[in-house]
Amino acid sequence: MRQFVTIAVNTFMELIRQPIFLLLSTASASFAVFLASVPYFGFGDDPILVKQSVLAVMLLAGLLGAVLSPSNTLAREIRTGTALSVLSKPIGRAQFLLAKYTGLAAALAVLNYINMMAALTASRITFDAYGSADLRALSVFFGSLVLAYAAGGFVNYFLRRPFVSHALFAVVLMITVSFFIIHALPKQDAASEGGVTDWRMVPASVLILFALWILAGLALACSTRLEMISTLAICSGFFLLGLMSDYVFGTRVRDGSWWANIPYTMLPNWQLFWGGDALIAKKSIAWVPYLGSSLAYTVCYVGAALAVALCLFEDRELG
Repeated sequence: MRQFVTIAVNTFMELIRQPIFLLLSTASASFAVFLASVPYFGFGDDPILVKQSVLAVMLLAGLLGAVLSPSNTLAREIRTGTALSVLSKPIGRAQFLLAKYTGLAAALAVLNYINMMAALTASRITFDAYGSADLRALSVFFGSLVLAYAAGGFVNYFLRRPFVSHALFAVVLMITVSFFIIHALPKQDAASEGGVTDWRMVPASVLILFALWILAGLALACSTRLEMISTLAICSGFFLLGLMSDYVFGTRVRDGSWWANIPYTMLPNWQLFWGGDALIAKKSIAWVPYLGSSLAYTVCYVGAALAVALCLFEDRELG
C-alpha cells in the first residue's frame, strides 16, 4: 500500500509541476471569467449563454489536461526507462498503473476545481442588456491571480522552492478567496437579471469532472503504447463520436437494431455529463439520484478502460 501511495503522490506532484498545467488552469479560468464580462445582446438569455460557454471551456480545458497528462507521465517514463526502474522493485504492473491513474485523477480534480470556482464567479458577475460589466469584481478576480503568481515567485526566489507547483496551490487558495469576496459584494445593477451566484454550476462541474476521469482512463490506455499526438487523436475521436452516439446509435437501439448496441455501449455518452440543458430549463441537478448514477457509470467505464490499459501494458517491452 505504501508503494501505491508513493507512486500516486509522485505522479500528482509531477503533473502539477508541469508549466503547461499551470498555464492551462489559469488560462481557462481567466477566459471563463472574461466571457462573463462582455455583452452578448442575447435578448435576456445572456446569463444562460455565459454559463453554457463556461461549461464548454471547462470541458475542453479538461480534455487537453486529461490527454496531455498521461503522455507526460506514463508514455515518457516508458520511453526513458523510468517505468522499468520502478517495476524492478516489488510492485506489480497493475498496482503501478492504478497508482498512475489515481495521481492523474487527483490532478484533474485540482484543474476542475479551479475552473469550477471561475464558473461560480462568472455566474455571479454575468449581466444582461440592462447591466454592465462588474469592473470591481473583475479587479478582485484577476488581482488574486496576480497575487498567486507573485506568491509562487516569492517562494521560488527566497526559499528555492519549485515555482509552478507552489503557484498552482496559491491559485487554488486565492481563486477561492476571491470568489467569496465577490459573492459578498453587493449587486452592481439592480435592473439586471445577472449578479446572482448560480450554485447549480457546482453539480454541473462535478459531472464534467466525471467525464474527465473517463477521458483520463482512455488516455492512459493509449499512453501504454502510443505517444502524445496519437493519444490526442484517438481521445478526440472518442470525444466526438461520444457526442454523436446518442443520436447516431441511440435511436437505432431504441428501434431494435442489435448491431447498434455494440458501438453504443463501447462509446461514452457525454450527454450524460452535460448539465447545460438543466441550466437552460432552469431546473436543479439532483445530487443523489443523478450524480450518483453518473458516478456509477464513470466507475464502470473507467474500470473497463483500465482493464484494457492493463492488457496493453502487461506485455509491453519496457527495456
